[in-house]
Amino acid sequence: MTNLSRASLVSGAFVQLADALVGEYDSADLLRTLVDQCVVLLDATAAGLLLADQQGNLQVIASTSEESRRVEVLQHEAGAGPCVDAYRSGTVVTLSDIAMDGNDYPVFQAAALAQGFQSVHAIPMRFRPNTIGALNLFRSHKGALTDEDAVIGQALADVATITLLHERTARKNATVNAQLQHALNSRVFIEQAKGVIAARNNINMDEAFKRLRAHARSRQEPMHRSAADVINNLILI
Repeated sequence: MTNLSRASLVSGAFVQLADALVGEYDSADLLRTLVDQCVVLLDATAAGLLLADQQGNLQVIASTSEESRRVEVLQHEAGAGPCVDAYRSGTVVTLSDIAMDGNDYPVFQAAALAQGFQSVHAIPMRFRPNTIGALNLFRSHKGALTDEDAVIGQALADVATITLLHERTARKNATVNAQLQHALNSRVFIEQAKGVIAARNNINMDEAFKRLRAHARSRQEPMHRSAADVINNLILI
């Protein structure tokens, strides 16, 4: 990829994300688009976002693959991992060689290696003095991200934060908590609907998500609304 073509891809991605933030938008769809862009733009094999609920527990809100989602779920259940540390410390955590450097996180280490990931770059999602979650960039090879990729990754994490905490609705803590909880509740519906669609059509979860998103876009409605219709057997996808 040449510098010019990469620059065009980066600027195009941010224009797309900025345009989506104008007016009403589906946060679940936008966050999935954002993590997909992480894989397109950066030297990353997979990406995922973890968001803290009102009790401070991290939950997966968006992921590019079931493999990365499994790793993220396991580290949040274990309460230890680079993403957990990035959230708690508010600083970037990098493991350039998970096999060598991940001994402090045995559950995460075993899960990541089992899924073929060799390195990870975890970026905090910061909102003023607080951290609300973290962005994980998984790689199938060893080594650290370049400085340029690290800067772009932080910018994408910032966009994810803005997506969840729009300036017009994030002026009071109660409103912030409501926004975050709504996003988490929507994700529960979407995960349940993915399972229904996957079982009904004998397909994997990634394909089920694509079908759900395509349906929601065709109806111009939020994904969580389409997901609820699937769960309640009001529609067949």
